Amino acid sequence: MAERVVVAMSGGVDSSVAAALLLEQGYEVVGVMLRLWSEPAAPTLGGTVEAATNRCCTVEAVHDARGVAERLGIPFYVISAEEAFKARVVDLFIAGYAAGQTPNPCLACNRHIRFGHLLRYARSLGAAHLATGHYAQVGVDAGGGYQLRRGADRAKDQSYVLSVLGQAELAQALFPVGGYTKPEVRALAAARGLPTASRIDSQDLCFIADGDYRRFLAEHAAEAVRPGPILDRAGRELGRHRGLPFYTVGQRSGLGIAASQPLYVLELDAARNALVVGPAGELGRGRLWAGPMNWVSGQAPAAAFRAEVQIRYRAQPAPARIAPLPDGTCEVTFDAAQRGVTPGQAAAIYDGAVCLGSGVILRTAQT
Repeated sequence: MAERVVVAMSGGVDSSVAAALLLEQGYEVVGVMLRLWSEPAAPTLGGTVEAATNRCCTVEAVHDARGVAERLGIPFYVISAEEAFKARVVDLFIAGYAAGQTPNPCLACNRHIRFGHLLRYARSLGAAHLATGHYAQVGVDAGGGYQLRRGADRAKDQSYVLSVLGQAELAQALFPVGGYTKPEVRALAAARGLPTASRIDSQDLCFIADGDYRRFLAEHAAEAVRPGPILDRAGRELGRHRGLPFYTVGQRSGLGIAASQPLYVLELDAARNALVVGPAGELGRGRLWAGPMNWVSGQAPAAAFRAEVQIRYRAQPAPARIAPLPDGTCEVTFDAAQRGVTPGQAAAIYDGAVCLGSGVILRTAQT
């Protein structure tokens, strides 16, 4: 009997091709789409009430995914994950900004929703695997443990947002398009007559109706959007900010202050509700502390080691010394200071193409 695999379908080309490839490989494929939380209906400028939908599961996306399933001849289900998504992704997103961080909700979604809620559902169906359309690959190390590896298409690689996974998840994970480039995936879809072959890629912040996270926070977390002082490193007040969530580390425009040289956001100080700014020369950060760490192997390294660290989804990895600490965090010391190191984002650690794990950036230092 063929092994059963649940494919997380989004109505996009990547998950559609993933389902098609698995079917051709002899698996028994079941397509599942998650219905995720979205903002409640809101009045429009015209005075009518507009019902918002999560952009990952719009009516059109459901229609497209169902059309792919029908063409492939596989069952397709839509299941609710709204409550779990609100609690484990949206609420954490709001809390992060309230704490002066810049969180990445995709990390929480992959940990708690795709490879939590959906993986449990797949197991309840007797599935041996959960497959997604992520551009990543699963490998095996010399000891037989599972590795998380970068996708073949470096420009589309998504191992950074999967760095929250461990051995239990990777043992059941399949990433069928991870060995292809994006153009190759679109060509595979077109060759199979899949209706999603030319569908545009989905974007982040799927739960915000208009994509404006500042407006969202002002409406759903007003306590996090309070005006306060703009300070330099010496504590001198240079102006007033509109609310910390309106800014991010490295930002230059929109500060609304006059200075003899360009100023950049250096830090969001939630304790003082202060925006700390300074010249470009003060942007670099030589060290960061991240945690709690998720080590893909399931075991923290016993001693400090050298590797590369990626501080944002699209950032270039940089060489550094990584020192695991007894409290489950780690200290990262870069060979060269990095710009844009932002609390709330993940610090993902790589040994070449292998992702060793990650932790949320907690704080930074210049040296």
